[in-house]
Parts: sequence; C-alpha cells; structure tokens
Amino acid sequence: MLVASDIVTTPTGDHVLHGQSASAWHDAAVSSRAGLVGLVVLLLAGACSADTGGSARAVPAGARQSAAGVPVTPDATQQGTPGWQLDRPANGRQIEAFADQASIRPGVSVGLFVSTRASAYTVQAFRFGAYRGSAAKLVWTSGSEPGREQAAAREVASTRTPYAPWQRSMQVPTGGWEPGDYLLKLQMAAGGQQSYVPLTVRSASTAGRVVIVNSVTDWQAYNTWGGRSLYQGPDGGRATRAYAVSFDRPYRLGQGAADFLSNERPLVSFADSLALPLAFVADVDLDQDPHLLDGARAVISPGHDEYYSTRMRAALTVARDRGTNIAFLAANSVFRHIRLAPTALGPDRFEIDYKVYEPDPERLVNPDEVTVQWPDPPHPRPESALTGAMYECNGVKTDMLVADANHWPMTGTGLHNGQALHQLVGDEYDSYQPQDLAPAPIQVLFHSPLTCSGRRGHADTTYYTVPSGAGVFDAATTSWECALEIQFCPAGQGDAAAQQAIRAITKNLLEGFADGPAGRAHPATPNVPQPAQRRGYGMPGSPPPSLPAPSTSPVDEPGLATAGR
Repeated sequence: MLVASDIVTTPTGDHVLHGQSASAWHDAAVSSRAGLVGLVVLLLAGACSADTGGSARAVPAGARQSAAGVPVTPDATQQGTPGWQLDRPANGRQIEAFADQASIRPGVSVGLFVSTRASAYTVQAFRFGAYRGSAAKLVWTSGSEPGREQAAAREVASTRTPYAPWQRSMQVPTGGWEPGDYLLKLQMAAGGQQSYVPLTVRSASTAGRVVIVNSVTDWQAYNTWGGRSLYQGPDGGRATRAYAVSFDRPYRLGQGAADFLSNERPLVSFADSLALPLAFVADVDLDQDPHLLDGARAVISPGHDEYYSTRMRAALTVARDRGTNIAFLAANSVFRHIRLAPTALGPDRFEIDYKVYEPDPERLVNPDEVTVQWPDPPHPRPESALTGAMYECNGVKTDMLVADANHWPMTGTGLHNGQALHQLVGDEYDSYQPQDLAPAPIQVLFHSPLTCSGRRGHADTTYYTVPSGAGVFDAATTSWECALEIQFCPAGQGDAAAQQAIRAITKNLLEGFADGPAGRAHPATPNVPQPAQRRGYGMPGSPPPSLPAPSTSPVDEPGLATAGR
C-alpha cells in the first residue's frame, strides 16, 4: 500500500515519490498508455492485487429482508412490458408536454400540459426497473384525450427565461403506483408520433433505504426548449443564455425524457437488479424537505448531478454527518450554485443561475446566495468538502487506471494496480489535490494522468470516511454510469472489460452502502498526501450552514394557466 510519506507534493500540485523530480513525473504523465500504467505501478509499488477469491453476496431470486429490516421484492420477479420505446418520435414537435410537478407522492394526481397537432392523443405510464423481458412495466393507460396546439413560447424578460404559456390538458391519477422513476409516453392518434414526460414518484420515507436522486435541475439547465438554456441563447452563444430556466416547459432532449434514459436509467435498472431497499426522490425534493434523508442508508447521485441550491447541498451534508453514505457516480457534481423560486404551478419550478457575480441582483441582498460556481469567489465553498475531489476540466477521453486494487469495492473484480479501463475518463472529470479543502481520511482508487485543454492533470476516483461512519465515493468521471450498460457510452469509450469491472465495483459499493455506515466496516485508508485544509464550509465537525428561507413569491409567467382539467 502507498502511504502518505512515500509522496511529496510540489508547489504546482504534482505528486512525486521522494527522490523523484517533478520533471520525471511529467515525463511519465504525458507518455503512452504503457507509460501511464507503469506510472501507477511505480506509485503503488508493494500494493497487492485485488482479492479474486470471492464475490459480493448473491442476488436473491425473490423477496428478502434488507440489512435495515426493509422487505424487498426485486422487480426481476415481475414481467416487464415491451413498447415503452418511441418507434415514431415527434422530431418535428408534433406532440410535446410537461408535468406540473417534477415529483409526487403515490396517489397524487399530476397535471399534464400538452400541445399537439392531432385532434386526440393517449398517454401510457411506464415504471423502470429490472423487469423480466423489458426495462419497464406499463402501469396505466389513458383514454383518448382531446388535443390542440398551444401557444408559442414566451419569456420572462428580466432573466431571459422561456416558458410555455399553456393551459392544463389533463390529470394523470397515480393511485396504486409504486415509488420509482416513470416515463409518460404520449402518442398522437393521427400519425402516431410520440414523446415523453419524465416523472418521479417519490418514496414516503427514505429510512433504511438506498436513495436514488433524479437530477432534474441538471436536466432543466441543459434544456433548450423555447430557444435558451443556462448555456446558450437562440444564436447558440453563451452571451445570450438564460439567467434562469423554468420547469414550466417541455424538455427538448431525449424526445422529452431529458437526460433520464442515458444518464439515470442504467443505474435504476442496475440497482433494482440487486434487490436493494430503494427509495426515489427528485433533487428539488432535497430543497423542499430538510428531513427527507432522515435515516437513509445511502444516497446515490447519478450520471450528471451538477446543480445544487444551498438547501440541497445542506441536505446531503447533514445526512453524511448523521451516517448516511453518499455515492457520486459521475464528475462535476455539486459544482453549480443555484437558487430556486416558485411559479404559479408550485415551489422550486424556477431555477436561477447567473454563473457570474455582477449580473445577479442577489449580490445586493445576500452575497452568499449569488449564483457563481460553488468554488468561486467572492465566497468560495468548494464542492470537495462534500464530494472529496474537485471538478477540473471538460473535453478529455483517456483510460482510467487502477491505483488501489485492495479497496473493498474491488473485491472479486480481478483488477490489479496499473490496469487500464478503456477510455472511461471523460468527458468531464474530478481531481484530488492535497491543497484543496476535503475530508480525511481519503483514499484514491483510480489515478489517471491526462492532458485536458493543453493542461496536464489527473482524474482521481476517491473514497473518504467521516466520524459519523459514513463513506463517500466520487467516481470522478461522467462515463461511470454509462459503463453499467456500455451502449450508452459515446463511441470509443469503454468496452466489455470496462463494463464488467464497473458493474462489479458498483455492485459491491451499493450493497456495502446499503448495510449502513460504510466507514465502520470499511474505513478509508490513506494512500496519498492527506488534505491540508480540514476546516471550512460543509466539512465534518464544522457548524452547519445557515439556510436561506425558501422563496415564496411566484415568478410571473403571463399566460400560464393554473386552472383547467
């Protein structure tokens, strides 16, 4: 095992062995794959390969009792339903819709705002899991609903925010629906074009459960419906981007499904196949209910989870400090600081992110709530205090190199130090630097030297533990979750061996986290220089952050109707 005394850190943040120059590290870091493998082997000389003599617990065929005493019946015992996919997607926006709530409790009706060129349409609701024969199960079908084409997009001028000034078209009853992740599939009667609306049916309690969080604020940030997102305007440029986005509009990405199918569904199906006691929430629920995660065994952040309000981040921090494990199965998590405000349809449907300090009017009222990135001045609060590593760069594809094959999630994988998982780092990645604010003890599991945008760096998968017993895992790459089902990775990223390894590690991780505070059974073992900064915002033992009061003044979106069917 590599220990902290084996490595020194140069003023530029490079890690080098005692007696090894920074230039020698640089020469290795920019070499070929063989050189990279050799680098990691050199750094971890003396470490043993992973234990290949055993595997994680077997997946039961039927119901079982979880470690928390929560009865679990895996969906794999139930027959799925074919036909959830779109075989005639409405690429010309012939039918599109949005829901008046991102998440609901079972039994609560959800309103749909539908615009279609057809005189009639139908809706089917599919729940996703590890069903036999299909990734989803049909739970509800509407009758024929009258259709009409609704008004064009309007904007909230002060924040350049597009929204759909529509009237409610129908109500979808959810009586008898299980908590979980759903897609509502809309189909025109004439022409048959189809689109989706995503919906989270959230769990009444997360106690004793592994909580899967749908990153709906992330989906909305990238949504270009109406001509603007938080990244671009009608001309495709950053200067004309929106300063806020509204949930009161359809999603353009994924034929209405947003990022669910590529960045979250693989985790949902995989976790369900393990017969874990699962709970489901949307990330905005963390903002609304500070007690939502009380008693949860673990929280799983999926394939891209970038946008966090103060209250959302505090919910995860408090849960960690009470013993709830957290797994960030991506990179760039908790990087963007947002505020949430209500619209006429309900709370937290208006997502504010100026990204820079000066335009944000909140600077004159409460500078701590200005929506610059979490690690940025004038009040930097690095995400690494929660995630363990910091976002570094976007636009790289390189191999992920095993740095500590003895780490407990590696059990049974057959991986060895220096082994490369093909092109699994990227597009975005996180990096651990000892000079950054981060909890200790912290352990690096994969260490992958790279060059991104002309700058040398490294991606670092990390695991740390805290006094509450919680363990926190950061995958440090946005390709982790797609590797659960490699067909969802961009061309050239991952292969069958990488998928096998990531599935095995994720299985061990989720099952270990489901058993309770992982740090008690699996404390982090330092194998790199430990963080120099251990006191600060969001750190274990620090005073809990002060929380802004939820916004109660709805943003005015003229033309949006709250009444109707």
